[in-house]
Amino acid sequence: MAQSTTAPSRLLGLVVAPFAFIGRTLVAMAEAGPRMKQVQRLNEMSDADLEALGTTRAEMVRKIFGGTIYM
Repeated sequence: MAQSTTAPSRLLGLVVAPFAFIGRTLVAMAEAGPRMKQVQRLNEMSDADLEALGTTRAEMVRKIFGGTIYM
């Protein structure tokens, strides 16, 4: 008969839980920001829509993120 214990996994879960919560919170904050809403709108546009505006997807990303992203 095999025996197993869950004590180490429970302890690991307790140690990891605060960090997982912080990570989920940071992701939620980033997704709720105005830049992500602009990116969502950009993703909904077709290449034809962008061409009609006289721009490209890469140019729009540069406008949205400014100097905070390197492509």
